[in-house]
Amino acid sequence: MLNYTTLSKHPEQFKTFTGLTLQEINTLNEQIHQKYQEYEQKQLQRTNRKRAIGTGQPFKLDLTNRPLTLLLYYKLYTSSTLLGYLCNLTQTSVLRTIRKLEPLVQEALPTPNKQHQKTQRLTTITKIEKLFPGFETFIDATEQEIPRPKNKQSVKHITAAKRKNTP
Repeated sequence: MLNYTTLSKHPEQFKTFTGLTLQEINTLNEQIHQKYQEYEQKQLQRTNRKRAIGTGQPFKLDLTNRPLTLLLYYKLYTSSTLLGYLCNLTQTSVLRTIRKLEPLVQEALPTPNKQHQKTQRLTTITKIEKLFPGFETFIDATEQEIPRPKNKQSVKHITAAKRKNTP
């Protein structure tokens, strides 16, 4: 299982897996610990809550290991299922940890921005141009051979169908 204790014993692997040195992750953890209580209270006091305070699953990992999960996700870019297996978590716990800690980590570290918050079908050229300014299109028109059957009946069927479909 990947966690802070086991990875901190191997600083070179720690940097390989997370992209940060031990000193940098310790600084990040200190910043998160300082801001977490205020951040959590703000989340708990929001007006659009659907459940009472204290309900829901508690986090399996402590506050030192949760940022590590997020950093592993960013650095290795694995699926949440694999990351859950590596960190001994469920897929849901991994996604919840990432969603919960992203704002705090983004205050301390430059992290990649998500380009699209929601998947959407682009139906018009205008929408595509808005998301991808100056886009160019290309078509892969490589001709692919179709093996010809040896049977004469099959050949007649293919050529007859071909004649029907051509204008």
